[in-house]
Amino acid sequence: MNHCADMGIKLPLRVGLVGTGYAAKLRADALQSDPRWQLLAVVGYTPTKTQEFAKIYQAEVLSSWVELVHRPDLDLVIIATINRDHGAIAQAALLAGKHVVVEYPLALNFREAEKLVTLATTQKRLLHVEHIELLGGVHQALQAALPQVGSAFYARYATITPQHPAPQRWTYQPDLFGFPLVGALSRVHRLTDVFGAVETVTAQARLWPGDEPYYASCICNAQLRFQSGLLAEVSYGKGEHFGSGERTLTVHGDQGSLIFAGDEGRLMQGDSSQPLTVGSRRGLFAKDTQMVLAHLLEGEPLYVAPAASLYALQVADAARRSVETGQRISLENSPTPGVSPVL
Repeated sequence: MNHCADMGIKLPLRVGLVGTGYAAKLRADALQSDPRWQLLAVVGYTPTKTQEFAKIYQAEVLSSWVELVHRPDLDLVIIATINRDHGAIAQAALLAGKHVVVEYPLALNFREAEKLVTLATTQKRLLHVEHIELLGGVHQALQAALPQVGSAFYARYATITPQHPAPQRWTYQPDLFGFPLVGALSRVHRLTDVFGAVETVTAQARLWPGDEPYYASCICNAQLRFQSGLLAEVSYGKGEHFGSGERTLTVHGDQGSLIFAGDEGRLMQGDSSQPLTVGSRRGLFAKDTQMVLAHLLEGEPLYVAPAASLYALQVADAARRSVETGQRISLENSPTPGVSPVL
């Protein structure tokens, strides 16, 4: 059965793209490489850059995302712009009958994101929140090797990115990027994808002021107690106050440990140390885009469900509330991570 035909879609699938940055470019490259896609329209923040972008990909420049989502000749809208606008654009696109692909987070506000997942179901439209970290080599190696450490009891995931000086970009504006672990939701989602439901969250954060409206640096640390009993720490930092960087993921179990530093991994058991095969991080946006196409055309399952992304957002929002209140936040009565795609 042709899944695409069932939904009244004809090839090529016609796409509108909101954004002209790094993620948007990789999306446009993926669309251009497959004749079953057609990028028709693009909206950007900077007129000159948007014109250049549209010329490369032979797309029409529109004046606003509002105009884009209401174009009757579009089947799908890809949202790859500032985090603050994700929710509003996704809502408008779904209400206009469009399928939606959005870079994480779905929204900066958990309740808003929750309503969007419900709206996609009501509208019978695809809502796909990109989480390419789950497709990457480190995560795949983690999943494959995890049984070898036995019962996992502690995990630590830290990503620190020094930048001297801190760039004056939207990713350094709290109102545009969001709370650090919301804007960088993949840090939380990597752990909830592997270890499941979280019981409690405690978090601390600090932002160093820069030239308004930007900050110079940020650090956020969250302690997650999972329902399984596993304890985990998530640390996310960036900016000019850091002298060195870090990208490490460590999991300790009663039969061994997994240690990932950058793109290299090792399994430690007693006195033995075994290297792990870690795949590349290249080409993941293209893979994500092709999986969306396979889902729309043939009904193939996607690698991540909106409910799973929503749950990670709920945990990240609990970290925000912990920072604001100085209290430990309980998630005991919250739904566990979802596994079923919404369409």
